[in-house]
Amino acid sequence: MSQNAPTDYNFRPKDCLLGAQMLFVAFGALVLVPLLTGLNANVALFTAGVGTLIFQVITRGKVPVFLASSFAFIAPIIYGVQQWGISGTMCGLFAAGLMYVIISFLIRIFGSDILHSILPPIVTGPVIMVIGLVLAPVAVHMASGRTGDGSAWLVPETTAFIIAGVSLAVTIIVSLLGKGIFKLIPILCGIAAGYFTSLILDVSGFTASTQAAFDPGSLQNWTGPALISMQKVAESPWFAIPSFTFPTWNLEAILFIVPVAIAPAIEHFGDVLAISGITGKDYVEDPGIKNTLLGDGIATSVAAFFGGPPNTTYSEVSGAVALTRSFNPAIMTWASIAAILLAFIGKLGGFLNTIPVPVMGGIMVLLFGAIAVIGINTLIKAGTDLMEPRNLAIVAIILVFGIGGMTFDLAVVKLGGIGLAGIIGVVLNLILPGKSAA
Repeated sequence: MSQNAPTDYNFRPKDCLLGAQMLFVAFGALVLVPLLTGLNANVALFTAGVGTLIFQVITRGKVPVFLASSFAFIAPIIYGVQQWGISGTMCGLFAAGLMYVIISFLIRIFGSDILHSILPPIVTGPVIMVIGLVLAPVAVHMASGRTGDGSAWLVPETTAFIIAGVSLAVTIIVSLLGKGIFKLIPILCGIAAGYFTSLILDVSGFTASTQAAFDPGSLQNWTGPALISMQKVAESPWFAIPSFTFPTWNLEAILFIVPVAIAPAIEHFGDVLAISGITGKDYVEDPGIKNTLLGDGIATSVAAFFGGPPNTTYSEVSGAVALTRSFNPAIMTWASIAAILLAFIGKLGGFLNTIPVPVMGGIMVLLFGAIAVIGINTLIKAGTDLMEPRNLAIVAIILVFGIGGMTFDLAVVKLGGIGLAGIIGVVLNLILPGKSAA
């Protein structure tokens, strides 16, 4: 590999603005996860900053990546918060981080091939598909102006479709046609466009008139004459300690969430290979995938300890590294510092809570569909023959168990959904006779 810019760690005050720019690139996706799952956005900023610093210590400051909210865990977090509350869900997420740590030690002992034998594409592909498809109803409900479970109206349907449509369209257009920095922040652009559209609808009187004529049918009606209220911003202090939530023991949450970690653990390899290709340094060898995964795992457990979403390496930031040729890993230290400082600005959290639900719904339609497509692409890239009886059985059972909501009550604990689908996939791959999994 060849390199065209310095890749050694060099912490310099003059790089602080570059670091802030990297955080800006990650910001939309970073806060999207807590906004969708009910977690605290300021806590997510704090844990992203702390998690990246932990990763840098473990990898000896060699890899220029930024760690922040993982999309792979959105579905289990939404389900977990409804079932066990935030603190119980954090127990499962803490354990997921420890699973990364265990996998990193297995790689240290047996080499990276151990992952490919236990978690081949025939398992990870459909599990990723389940993660995206399980969330499809939530996306549709929110894009149409309802709560995530569809039980109540938050915004009249006509108004919601306009806002969600603008958010979705702008996100797609920017991702396809955006140049330079804009191509790296399609989600942020979509959120901004949806928010601006909401303001226009409020100021023009469209929101109030539509709400006055709205018929909620049999559902609860929580709609209002305005989409955006700055009351939460006014009530929030300028500076405040983030609302940390610490884990409480919950075995069900652990068994439900931990299997979800198998998909992002595999994706971690791709992320490290991507940043290696960008900088011209082989990070798979030095500091080694065993150490990058260890850093990701400990960062995820620490994030869960404080009530934040699991961490993962951000491809948007890797794209920004490629665009700016900023290969110095210390720039990510500055991005981490900026994230931690922003976490203590209370009014930022208040402002993020003013974003109307359909804005996020429009983004979710694309996001959750994209997750499912990534799962399909995983199978295609591996050249998996889905008509081969063994492969057909594994994929079919994972999809039906995961999407259908199959549960097993084992007296002490209940297994179900994505977690059960992941466990079943691993077991079937190990015990079913036939050709080796693709």
